[in-house]
Amino acid sequence: MRNNTHQQQNYNNDMKGFFKRLLLSFLFMQSSNIVFGQTKQDSLAIKQAALDYIESQHKPNPSQMERALHPRMVKRTFWKDKATGKDYVRETTTESMVLLAESYNRNGDKFPSSPKKEVLLLDVSERTASVKLIADEWIDYMHIVKINDSWKIINVLWQYKDTKQH
Repeated sequence: MRNNTHQQQNYNNDMKGFFKRLLLSFLFMQSSNIVFGQTKQDSLAIKQAALDYIESQHKPNPSQMERALHPRMVKRTFWKDKATGKDYVRETTTESMVLLAESYNRNGDKFPSSPKKEVLLLDVSERTASVKLIADEWIDYMHIVKINDSWKIINVLWQYKDTKQH
């Protein structure tokens, strides 16, 4: 009988310890989200940066593009040299993208009347985010950084959905 009582006490102590550890883990996770997690406002601002990037091309708006991009943003893609058949990487800067936003769709003929623009937040931390933008003919992977309380696109890697277009 004494052995059963001792086993019951050990079991009770083990369960108390388990629940204490579970509660502490839960409290730690909650406090981590408060201290280190992004807010709903951050998520909306990240998404808005990606939308500003694509929408500034739909209806030419260089200031909207400039608002979305960090001044040192670099955009890259792979391309095929038609003469040699070799692949290489092409780069574009913030300055070029602002000029593109001003002129690319000036005649309104580069996009459908209801262009596709799907923004997926792949990973969001306190001051960095990875985003996938799915547009009509393109897929853009973006790194977005929070600088001086503002979310800015700092890296873009893109491709045509149909890679033969490169």
